[in-house]
Amino acid sequence: MKSQATAGGSAKLTIGDRSLDLPILKGSTGPDVLDIRKLYAETDAFTYDPGFTSTAACESAITFIDGDKGVLLHRGYPIDQLAQNSNFLEVCYLLLNGELPTASEYERFEHNITYHTMLHEQFDRFFLGFRRDAHPMAIMVGAVGALSAFYHDSTDIQDPEQRTISAHRMIAKMPTIAARAYKYSVGQPFVYPRNDESYAANFLRMCFSVPAEDYVVNPVLERAMDRIFILHADHEQNASTSTVRLAGSSGANPFACIAAGIACLWGPSHGGANEEALKMLKQIGTPEQIPEYVAGVKDRRYRLMGFGHRVYKNYDPRAKVMQQSAEEVLREVGDPNDPLFQVAKELEQIALHDEFFIERKLYPNVDFYSGITLSAMGFPTDMFTVLFALARTVGWIAQWAEMIEDPSQKIGRPRQLYTGQPMRDFTPIEQRG
Repeated sequence: MKSQATAGGSAKLTIGDRSLDLPILKGSTGPDVLDIRKLYAETDAFTYDPGFTSTAACESAITFIDGDKGVLLHRGYPIDQLAQNSNFLEVCYLLLNGELPTASEYERFEHNITYHTMLHEQFDRFFLGFRRDAHPMAIMVGAVGALSAFYHDSTDIQDPEQRTISAHRMIAKMPTIAARAYKYSVGQPFVYPRNDESYAANFLRMCFSVPAEDYVVNPVLERAMDRIFILHADHEQNASTSTVRLAGSSGANPFACIAAGIACLWGPSHGGANEEALKMLKQIGTPEQIPEYVAGVKDRRYRLMGFGHRVYKNYDPRAKVMQQSAEEVLREVGDPNDPLFQVAKELEQIALHDEFFIERKLYPNVDFYSGITLSAMGFPTDMFTVLFALARTVGWIAQWAEMIEDPSQKIGRPRQLYTGQPMRDFTPIEQRG
């Protein structure tokens, strides 16, 4: 049970000759919030906040970010502790239920997820409707939306048991769908999931094994994959999560809501940022080219990808863990002296000590190292966002479920600042000059 916001006094707003006392709400941590729910009714005025960067659209007990301090908490637990000491399915349980599981709870949860990874056999025919060169994210949007046609027995959002079943189904089946999207894009046969492997190992095997030979999952890559999933599991009210909540506020079924989140994530400013960061490192090429590129960034000839964040004004805590994963993966399957990795590390040091970047708070974010890591593991760049969607599914589901259970939840209906024509009369076409 989450704790409720508490009252913390009020603020007085004066508009012309009208005054309004706005209640101040306090959460368990973070900034105070002005409650403006009665603003329009009592003052006939809206607030104007493009991008909703200063607006709390919901009350949530799942994830907290302190961007100035570089803090990310899931249900109160720091992300670095979870990434180092936990595993993805345990984090999934935490996000969904609010507490870390006991040994027996974890065993039941792991069993539920593992034994629901298979897809309905007819579902595989759905993939054949896509062109052979379809982008894997296009396949993901369509395939996840189609889940409601195959699993309509868990689409009643008013039934708590059906909500739980749909949550478990999506967490379980998303790796299978993602792996099939990859296999379809490269023209290889689909690989079925196994019940004797971990969540991350199962996904790697479904992506990279072929019928012609045995495949043994590398434990270093398995751990790196699991850690990447943890780092992307949830990130508060970002664009895709807000999209899921907005779609869910209309009563849409959970499969449709997650498909909407995937569509939003596809944007290069959101889920595609790690691909852009990798492209930047390839453009730089070698450490010797960094000074020229940095000079280009300062005079706005080049863009610095993988640095800075809408929320974080300090070092992204996920980036530190991702750097460690990059080193481990390159040491295992690649070259730790890889020029791209050397470029990344040197560029990071320049950004951390150059006043130009410090003044603008351009610290490395999680995308800076994730592209290098995923590329070394064998994933093409068009699969990067798919992996993001796979990991973020649990966060979306947790946020969606929280919204459904919130008694104050209403259908999303943002207002606008209208700047078009005022009311005018229709003119017949023959009278128009």
